[in-house]
Amino acid sequence: MASREDIKFLSNPKIGQKRKKYCRFRRYGIKYIDYKDVDFLMNFINEQGKLLPRRITGNSMKYQRKVATAVKRCRFMGFLPYVADLMK
Repeated sequence: MASREDIKFLSNPKIGQKRKKYCRFRRYGIKYIDYKDVDFLMNFINEQGKLLPRRITGNSMKYQRKVATAVKRCRFMGFLPYVADLMK
């Protein structure tokens, strides 16, 4: 029988596999989310200015709440708009 090294794949065998999502805050040890850091918060909102859900960003529930609070504070202070067309 042929070994795994002898088999040539026509397509990439990793195409069907999904990467595991991770909470970047837990992985890198981030404790505080600063509402004044607009560039960092832009990673968590889409083009219209809406918050991206946990299932897309991969954040844990604890840090998704903190991100939502930071974005809301940033909007209130005027650093981010509430509604926008093609922000990014």
